[in-house]
Amino acid sequence: MAKEHNHDQLKRLEDKIDKLKKSHEPAPPKDEHYSLANQAWRMVIELVVGLGIGFGIGYGLDVLFGTLPIFMVLFTLLGFAAGVKTMIRTASELQSEKEKADADSTETTAAHAAENSKD
Repeated sequence: MAKEHNHDQLKRLEDKIDKLKKSHEPAPPKDEHYSLANQAWRMVIELVVGLGIGFGIGYGLDVLFGTLPIFMVLFTLLGFAAGVKTMIRTASELQSEKEKADADSTETTAAHAAENSKD
């Protein structure tokens, strides 16, 4: 009878501890709803900067050599290509970060499931 009484007390104590742990757990991290917009603006800025730098170099060379539209058009197109290349590199970096975060969360979930199955 005493063992059964102790078992009931331990069970109630475990329930109280679990309840307190849940109440003090930090809230799960929420994705910023602006994060995608920030990433999009970053890519747009990279493209515009590439265009601007290409235009500036091309215009400077045209003024220097007296051939106004040739270098400006050429370097503007090269700036556009550089901006697109930078955007693609940024997108692949963001994709690899997302895949890494997904893999980490999957491993964590699998580890928790394995621990719970042992109990």
